[in-house]
Amino acid sequence: MNKKTQRQIFDYLEDNGVTDFLGVPDSTMKYFIDQGLKKKKILIATREEEAIGIATGMYLAKGLPLVFMQNAGFANSLSTIASLVQLYQIPIIFFIGWRGFHKNDAPEHIKVGKIQPELLKALGLRAKTISEENWKKCCDWALLNAKKSIPCALIIRREFVD
Repeated sequence: MNKKTQRQIFDYLEDNGVTDFLGVPDSTMKYFIDQGLKKKKILIATREEEAIGIATGMYLAKGLPLVFMQNAGFANSLSTIASLVQLYQIPIIFFIGWRGFHKNDAPEHIKVGKIQPELLKALGLRAKTISEENWKKCCDWALLNAKKSIPCALIIRREFVD
């Protein structure tokens, strides 16, 4: 996804109610994260589970959090999502970088990339893959889910190799 669109996504979500942006950086969404850093609206965590725990506290303090991560980190945090976020209906919007589509990607990224859709389905986490064409509609969908206390995920495909 291009630089301009990633920046627009950040601004749109912030303008429409997302109060807190935190997570573990992924170069797939580097312009999204950079936009938040420029606005001093990003909190960097060391692990995905840590970001989810902090986001839960932010929600309890009446915020609307977004947690960003790559898909390998999503796979690491399945238990936290199921036993905390879903169990207590914490309306976190997950922004997940989907790696594993290039021959130069690391083997673990290729493997996790292949099973990502099945992980989302098995977890029962609502998700939409965003693109240059549909990002605003997908963001509106995520914001609506959050207002209904339903956690969900926006997936951004990795379209380049660093």
